[in-house]
Amino acid sequence: MGLLSQLIDFVLHIDAHLDLIIQDYGLITYVLLFVIVFCETGLVVTPFLPGDSLLFAVGAFAARGSLSLPVALAVLAAAAILGDTANYWIGAVVGPKVFHRENVRFLNRKHLERTHQFYERYGGKTIVIARFVPIVRTFAPFVAGIGKMKYGHFLSFNVIGGAAWVLGFVMAGFWFGNIPVVKRNFTLVIFAIIIVSVLPAVIEFFRQRARARATD
Repeated sequence: MGLLSQLIDFVLHIDAHLDLIIQDYGLITYVLLFVIVFCETGLVVTPFLPGDSLLFAVGAFAARGSLSLPVALAVLAAAAILGDTANYWIGAVVGPKVFHRENVRFLNRKHLERTHQFYERYGGKTIVIARFVPIVRTFAPFVAGIGKMKYGHFLSFNVIGGAAWVLGFVMAGFWFGNIPVVKRNFTLVIFAIIIVSVLPAVIEFFRQRARARATD
């Protein structure tokens, strides 16, 4: 519970934590940001790491001059694209072995199934759409690898989705993160971002349940 509470505190007070990281580590901050985004998108066992909220906070600090906007955009976009690429190949190599097993440690089968439903509904565009849906974002490239999606096809969606996701949230933080009311209520704004990000997956979940009940 200690680790979980620390993670929740980091996400909800990400502005304060990021400020300390920038002060303590300087340019190494970009390396840390790369690692967090790469792991959140590239490792199927770490969907809990901050994504949307981190990008928004980075944009806000870039507007203050604490971070370079061009460098931040380049580093985060590279992390997002390379993360999805790694996740795709992990899925292609080990995915088929674990997807059909009922109990796999550190791997939530329900998340896999939910992502599979996204593919059933949206096809290859899932790679782009999933960028804006936490958890599904982490599992989408993994399932694409399992499904043997052609890598060239996957890569095009990966680059478009990764660039759009990073650019959208970082620039939102850059433009709005330092508005006085947002700055004073940064925790509430981060909480709102999380809710809005998760909302499409929640709506889709209840739609699937409603359809399942209708066919019973």
